[in-house]
Amino acid sequence: MNDVLDVAGAVCILLGSLFSLVAAVGVLRLPDLLTRMHAATKPQVLGLMLVLLGVSLVLRDPGAAVLAVLVVLAQMATAPVAAHMVGRASYRAGQVRDDLLLVDELTGALDPDLGRRPDPGREIDPPR
Repeated sequence: MNDVLDVAGAVCILLGSLFSLVAAVGVLRLPDLLTRMHAATKPQVLGLMLVLLGVSLVLRDPGAAVLAVLVVLAQMATAPVAAHMVGRASYRAGQVRDDLLLVDELTGALDPDLGRRPDPGREIDPPR
């Protein structure tokens, strides 16, 4: 049974490392800020979860497993919120490429005095 847990732990660590590598490559290669944020949060969190699961399987220590669960919960609570805030701040600062957006729901939602001013040719929906 120990050999099976060791192999499963090694596979989880390897897969988690590959997800983290894909996230790093995505941050370097993707064209704009929003897609880079997606690459930085989603596969990275899954990679961290797999690595910590693998470490927990290899160590077989309840203290290490509890610590890994706490780290995963903290990462899952903070990474999406941080990505959302960075995305909104970059949109307000005008650093988002409009030509790559399929749907732009923030154009009419932001206060023009605080955020990014919409293009003059774009129609703005009134707030509801």
